[in-house]
Amino acid sequence: MARPTSLLKRLLLGRPFRSDKLQHTLLPKRIALPVFASDALSSVAYAPDEILLTLSIAGTSAYLFSPWVALAVVVVMLTVVASYRQTVHAYPSGGGDYEVATVNLGPKFGVGVASALLVDYVLTVAVSVSSGVANLGSVLPFVSEHRVGVAVTAVILLTSINLRGLRESGTAFAIPTYGFIIVIVGMILTGLVRIFVLGHDLSAPSANLVVSAEHANLTAFAMAFLLLRAFSSGCAALTGVEAISNGVPAFKPPKSKNAATTLLLLGTVAIVMIVGIIWLARLTHLQFMENPARQLEHGPLDYVQKTVTVQLGQAIFGDGVLLFVVAGATALILFLAANTAFNGFPVLGSILAQDRYLPRQLHTRGDRLAFSNGIVFLAVAACLLIVAFQAEVTRLIQLYIVGVFVSFTLSQAGMIRHWNRLLRTERDPVVRRRMIRSRAINTFGMGLTAAVLVVVLITKFLLGAWIAIAAMAVIFVMMLGIRRHYDRIAAELTPAEGRPVLPARNHAIVLVSKVHQPTLRAVAYAQATRPDTLTALTVSVDDVDTRAVQAEWERHGMTVPLTVIDSPYREITRPILDFVASARRASPRDVVTVFIPEYVVGHWWENLLHNQSALRIKGRLLFEPGVMVTSVPWQLASTARKNLDRYDATLRRGPARGPRGASVGDLLTPPAPSGGSTTAPARPSSLSTAPPPPPPTTAPSPPPPPPGTDLDDPPPAPGADTAGPR
Repeated sequence: MARPTSLLKRLLLGRPFRSDKLQHTLLPKRIALPVFASDALSSVAYAPDEILLTLSIAGTSAYLFSPWVALAVVVVMLTVVASYRQTVHAYPSGGGDYEVATVNLGPKFGVGVASALLVDYVLTVAVSVSSGVANLGSVLPFVSEHRVGVAVTAVILLTSINLRGLRESGTAFAIPTYGFIIVIVGMILTGLVRIFVLGHDLSAPSANLVVSAEHANLTAFAMAFLLLRAFSSGCAALTGVEAISNGVPAFKPPKSKNAATTLLLLGTVAIVMIVGIIWLARLTHLQFMENPARQLEHGPLDYVQKTVTVQLGQAIFGDGVLLFVVAGATALILFLAANTAFNGFPVLGSILAQDRYLPRQLHTRGDRLAFSNGIVFLAVAACLLIVAFQAEVTRLIQLYIVGVFVSFTLSQAGMIRHWNRLLRTERDPVVRRRMIRSRAINTFGMGLTAAVLVVVLITKFLLGAWIAIAAMAVIFVMMLGIRRHYDRIAAELTPAEGRPVLPARNHAIVLVSKVHQPTLRAVAYAQATRPDTLTALTVSVDDVDTRAVQAEWERHGMTVPLTVIDSPYREITRPILDFVASARRASPRDVVTVFIPEYVVGHWWENLLHNQSALRIKGRLLFEPGVMVTSVPWQLASTARKNLDRYDATLRRGPARGPRGASVGDLLTPPAPSGGSTTAPARPSSLSTAPPPPPPTTAPSPPPPPPGTDLDDPPPAPGADTAGPR
């Protein structure tokens, strides 16, 4: 019977996949666009909101600047798209910004880009899910009232889906992405037709509200600062543009050309949607406030501010079914954008773990061939952000785009150095002209993205950007520290030149707490290893118990001397460590092998009833140089069913192949782990058809042993030396 934890794992995640099921399907452009561009396209669902919200601080008259702010965002979008088109041609391997910065600027710049991307992925989940919940809350009041719980539930659902190994299915991504594009573009076209062709006077639900400025009579400098802040908030529309450069290997040949074309399609669609939304917002007199409670005058007390897309849908389509279609399509694309982070973060974490900048656990795949540890880490971090910021998009967006533009800027700087390196050796005039043109594009892109980064830092630092900067700095230092640790370990583990020096002598020590079956087995096994010296050791914390152990030791007629160490403070571990250290101190070339008898229980709750002293002693001894720790297990009756289950599973898989002459019991016995800690052979299975090799073994129906003989001692072979240790 499987354990409850295993049943729960199979219920939630499904059956494990074989490694040969790991496949990657090449994507045509029409499928690659929704797969890689859902994050960038979804940004238009909250970027216009942030532009209008920031301008509302100066009052409704500041909305006149919204088309110009949108135009500045479009210029940056075109520049970034053009720059990354050069990247996909130069680096078709799909390494993305991390590879570009590492190869051209050095490992530390690559780690800087990686730290920015890791923070960006976490914020992508938090912002996208929170924005999706906000759009649903605009038409479903229950969602708005419980937005934090709904957002956390959505993250947990996305986590479980990705833990089950959901691949980047083209159809699963294409339907909602193209549905969102059709709905938003259709809404824009319908609104423009109704206004300019049919002459309808469309008004947003918030058009008649009286909104006051939070800061009236701003100076020219303050107004310029506000416009820069609105521009930096609108640049959130650029998040996710770099995703295509990371996925070039997934495109059908010619890979670079198809990836560059998809980038151009992404930029075109995103620009059309963001410009169309801002234009319609001006035509319908839509108002979107930073703080409705303070800015709204003479409005309803229970006013709930709806998102820009929902307000436009209500103005154009009314309160019918199409309004719910707009809200649903927007929320779905936002959740899908969060799912792209669940694909990108674990892969980047795996690459960094392979490069020894993150723990190795992030490099391994789970039962369903997904990078499970990376998925869980991303989900936990995103949930913490959602709870800390109460799923408010405006507060989260202040942290968001810092990491994006850090990676943009460093990537473009790396591309400039890439082209400079190639131009030193290239002699073909046509190729040189193409390289010079690409370098000029990347140079302009680096200058513009660096300028935007400076604007973001200036305008958003105190609003929350410092949190993202601090997180990137902590991750950067942590990754460098992890790399130094792995490098130091690798240097220590490198084999030295020449043959290894064998130990001069082996001193064996058997720890004794009571004279019972595990202890007798440990003594027998220690004798079988034929050490140079063999000592049984017990720690006296109670005189009565110690005298009882000595009496039992003599009653069994044990030939191994029993050494008693007094512990007046009732401590067990320290006296043992001191005794082991003294045994090794006499001759540093000697080794000490400590045999620890322990019994194994079959149920997890049984472990709670024992003090686990053997585990504590073992953990301390592992830090002692020149000391080998050997566990000698004794399986209790509660473990018998586990052995039978393992045996039945082996029979269901068919005959097991092993060394010639090996028994079924041999095949069921796990091999001893390598290194300084070993485990003695377990008790032979009752289903064994041939006795396993000694030591120790139990012959069928043995005669009663003489006093002082371990029940599991094998009979001496003819001509064997029975004199004990040398």
